Amino acid sequence: MAISLQDQLLNSGLIDKSKANQVKKGKYKQTKQQRNSKTTQTDEATLLAQKSLAEKQAKDRELNLQKQAEAEERAIVAQIKQLIKENAQAKAKGDDGVAYNFSDNNIVKKIYVSEKTLQHISNGKLAIVKYDSTYELVPAVVAEKIKQRDASYVLLMNDKTQEEADASDDPYAGFQIPDDLMW
Repeated sequence: MAISLQDQLLNSGLIDKSKANQVKKGKYKQTKQQRNSKTTQTDEATLLAQKSLAEKQAKDRELNLQKQAEAEERAIVAQIKQLIKENAQAKAKGDDGVAYNFSDNNIVKKIYVSEKTLQHISNGKLAIVKYDSTYELVPAVVAEKIKQRDASYVLLMNDKTQEEADASDDPYAGFQIPDDLMW
């Protein structure tokens, strides 16, 4: 049977018997106190493992939140594109309609629309939205839904109530505007 380190030190004379007993009593008291108080001694390795686990969980939570935000953003874009596809109004061809100019990021763009469609755009019944690289006409109700999701898709949407209020206060309301004053 193997001899303990304490016995080996006693036999070699490096420590005396009283010192060995004192160490033995201290060790016994410590184990007894731990059993009585039911406290467990946590070592550094356990603390480091718990800390790294907590950091990993926090990082994973943050990653999941980012992924959820990206998924929500993709879902909103898909909803907007679906609204535009389902509610797009027909535009006139080049010579069949009137050119309507509007701005997109300080660049003047042009679409061709019929006279009736031009009137609807002016009255606020139709709005111009950007879909991929094209411009589409959608009803104002749909443009409001798109604007709630992402306002950057709606390029032009005239306010109906402002037009009606301007018409009632306008002293020149009885005079017709000539057609050749288009910009």
